[in-house]
Amino acid sequence: MKIRVKLTLLFAGLFGILLLAFALTLYLTTAAHREADYFQRLRQLAITKANLLVDAGVPPATLELIYKNSLTTLPQEEVAVFDTAFHLLYHDIGDIDKLRETQGMIDSIIAFKEIHFYYEDLQVTGFLYSHHGKKYVITAAARDEEGLARLHTLGLELILGFAIAIGLTLLAGIFFARKALQPVSAMVDHLAAISANRMDLRLSEGNRKDEIATLALTFNHMLDRLEQSFEAQKQFVGNISHELRTPLAAIIAEAEVSAIRSRSPEEYRETLRLILQDAQRLSRLSTDLLDLAKTAYDPSGIQFSTVRPDEVLLDARKAILQANPGYRVLLHFEKEMEDSDCITVNGNEYLLRVAFSNLIENSCKFSPGKQCHVHICFGKESLSLEFRDDGIGIPPEDLGNIFTPFFRGANKRYAPGNGIGLSLTQRIVTLHHGTLAVTSRPGNGTVFTISLPQT
Repeated sequence: MKIRVKLTLLFAGLFGILLLAFALTLYLTTAAHREADYFQRLRQLAITKANLLVDAGVPPATLELIYKNSLTTLPQEEVAVFDTAFHLLYHDIGDIDKLRETQGMIDSIIAFKEIHFYYEDLQVTGFLYSHHGKKYVITAAARDEEGLARLHTLGLELILGFAIAIGLTLLAGIFFARKALQPVSAMVDHLAAISANRMDLRLSEGNRKDEIATLALTFNHMLDRLEQSFEAQKQFVGNISHELRTPLAAIIAEAEVSAIRSRSPEEYRETLRLILQDAQRLSRLSTDLLDLAKTAYDPSGIQFSTVRPDEVLLDARKAILQANPGYRVLLHFEKEMEDSDCITVNGNEYLLRVAFSNLIENSCKFSPGKQCHVHICFGKESLSLEFRDDGIGIPPEDLGNIFTPFFRGANKRYAPGNGIGLSLTQRIVTLHHGTLAVTSRPGNGTVFTISLPQT
């Protein structure tokens, strides 16, 4: 069921309940007043007859004749006067007695002074009447045909009015629901036109104040992020294709050249060396891509635990030196640790080792002496690691792009690489709620500083 229909039915239902409650209250109140007024009218009529009978001494036959011919006589009216010993003194219509008073009825009237009840379709009132020291029991019964007819008419009018009001409410609800949801329908039409090839389209933000405008703003911000993600994905795929194509093409070319004719063992060894070099480059590229993909996951999917970054740094240093015997990595602690457990962070050991390895390897690759100085400084709330080198530095025009995936600046001619390491390192540091800063001057080396919050 559409929201428009739900809103219309809800609006009509709520209004219908309120209107029904009002109509029932009006009908029941009117019925109660009619009943009370008619009982009072019966009592007054009965007292008038009793006064004529007892006080004025009008004979019962004469009194009966008077009221038979009276225009004000109530329909099916019956008035009876008894003494307390249940002796009938007067009855309007002696031969037609619908009420048929009983001794029990007389006793109830004497006991309660006055009673009201219904007998078949008649309203009946009975009360104790005193006159000159004598007590009489009077009963009066009649049917309020005029009042009941008016009440019946009122009920029909209320039912008809209720039906008309509900119908008008449904029409008004449909109109206002359509009017209220028209911006949403327009948004749906606009969203249907947005596709991967039309990511530049945006929703109308209206007055930028109401809830619909807020929804449109939220959608537009989401579309901005999606567009950026699509563009980044296109660029990422293009860069991957280029990076994979180069070593694969080199391997194929070297293999094809070697297969053209027989060669000497030395030439075959040289070809295998080049193929191995390209294969290692592919292996490193695939490893970096997998690590880059890991950092793009939802952080909730990455296992974090209490980690000693100094121990992770030692493991990264050991792995770098094993793979590159000519590298030198010097560790410097700014102050002695009073407690061996004072340097701890909440992180992922593997990802931190990848980040530290990338910075150490970068420092060594671009340093003439192939060495990296790592300074560790820790406080109560944060930990800093500085990776220094005395290499060629980074040109100012490249500093703003070094964390972009696959970007390689003017220094790429000095050392091989794929342009993933620094962007991967920045993502890892961000995942650990830390910061990565860089300062560099051409010819004076580069300093990368990682700051991580301690646990």
